[in-house]
Amino acid sequence: MKKRVYIVLVAFAAFALVFNACKKSDLAALYPNPAQSSTASVENFLTGVFSSANEVVLPWYWRFFVVEQPTLGHYTHTMGWINSKDQFIPPAAAMDWRWNVYYGTVTQFRVMENLYNNLSASSQSDYKIFMMAAKIFFYDQTQQTIDLFGDIPWSQAGKVRQVGNLDQSLPVYDDARTIYTTMLADLKVMADDFTTISVPSFYAGLFANKDYLNHGSLVMWQKYCNSLRLRLLMRASDVMPTAEIGEILGNPSKYPVIESNAEATMLDEPGPDLWAGQNIRSAMETWGQYDIAPYAMVKNMVDNNDPRLAMTFDPNKNGQYIGMNPMENATIQNQKLTDGLISRYDTSSFTRNTFFPGFIFTAAEVSFIKAEAIQKGFATGDAKAAYETGIDQSIDMWFGINATGTYRNPLPKPTAGELSAYKASAAVNWATNSDKIALIATQKWLNTGLAQMPQTWAEYRRLDKPALTFPDDPTSQQKVPPVRWLYPVTEKDLNGVNYDKVKAQSDLNNKVFWDIK
Repeated sequence: MKKRVYIVLVAFAAFALVFNACKKSDLAALYPNPAQSSTASVENFLTGVFSSANEVVLPWYWRFFVVEQPTLGHYTHTMGWINSKDQFIPPAAAMDWRWNVYYGTVTQFRVMENLYNNLSASSQSDYKIFMMAAKIFFYDQTQQTIDLFGDIPWSQAGKVRQVGNLDQSLPVYDDARTIYTTMLADLKVMADDFTTISVPSFYAGLFANKDYLNHGSLVMWQKYCNSLRLRLLMRASDVMPTAEIGEILGNPSKYPVIESNAEATMLDEPGPDLWAGQNIRSAMETWGQYDIAPYAMVKNMVDNNDPRLAMTFDPNKNGQYIGMNPMENATIQNQKLTDGLISRYDTSSFTRNTFFPGFIFTAAEVSFIKAEAIQKGFATGDAKAAYETGIDQSIDMWFGINATGTYRNPLPKPTAGELSAYKASAAVNWATNSDKIALIATQKWLNTGLAQMPQTWAEYRRLDKPALTFPDDPTSQQKVPPVRWLYPVTEKDLNGVNYDKVKAQSDLNNKVFWDIK
């Protein structure tokens, strides 16, 4: 695991979007910013861009309990749940919150961009790495928002201070495919710039001081950049050109990617409980229903003797691993839960792990992208080796998470023999399974799981694998899980002239552009 660092919530209130005032004020009281400056500068806004998304990266009550568990957790079977009416209609509070957090990031980024653009040419050269890092992270958040909502205000968003007129600054909704194309082109330019960039020592030190993601490492930002390129390219690979995938994977010296768990991009908790009560336990153990083990995931792990089983879930009262079956009615589900027959997420690794990190990009995700790209002919190489490397990396990473917990002693990492036995098991073995994409998709699902639910949901929608079964909700207008989220009602009120042009898209059954299966 990466070295733990203290994360400071940097709030530039003059530029931030205002939402959920009570929650935001509580966080501000808990985490006053000792480095807050009245001087707007590129370096301060770099930290501002990062910290504006802390709430969707770090595990805490609102993100898990209110937003992701009752929505994405259900749609991906990464959380167990008790069936209820309208269970496939995402709460407006969840959708609105995620939208508003993103546009807080947009605002921070646009102000930083404007400050940078107003620098002299020589100063822009000095600060170039600041702008590149902010843009990479901003594009990561943009992709996630597109994958949830489809077309979004983007090219004109967050520019009210530059324009100086509210009515003239109302942003149009940009086509999601066009945004993907723009981001990929820009990421390619930055990827090439990384091969020649030179940062003066003073600015390198300043960058390291402000960069709490990769601690000033240009190599790590280069790898994050190229790994993000792979994610975008693969996500849109059914509808957009894929040649760049081969270019990246075919030239690792020019376009290096994240290759090991030590290189993973994460926000590590300096703990215990950086968020002081706003932690993963407050989210997962609330009401005794948000740490329920999901049936499909538990069954997959049990059937294949997955080494991650014991560090992912706690057994039921009988020592068995049994998840909540969504095909049973609520009466049966509640009785099983009351009787202690349902497993829970592991207390040491997850629900009482005060060091549980915020996941951004893992090495296993890159390996599974490689495996899929090679298997589909987008790149050359050994798909089996990439697939099995991803499994090894995922297991090693999750046991590393388990080792950070203090609630119980950590579990020993699997032996080489246990890893080999798992990869040889019936539903995991590369050689004996004809549907290689299903193998890769299942391991992606197990790897990102509840830690990166937006990524888990996006990949499930793109690949329609692994095979998951959902109950029909005949009494609801939304009988099956949605394939996208809805625009907030506030868009109609605050940006109505542009919202009217896209409101027909705001339908839970209207797929985003890359989802064609």
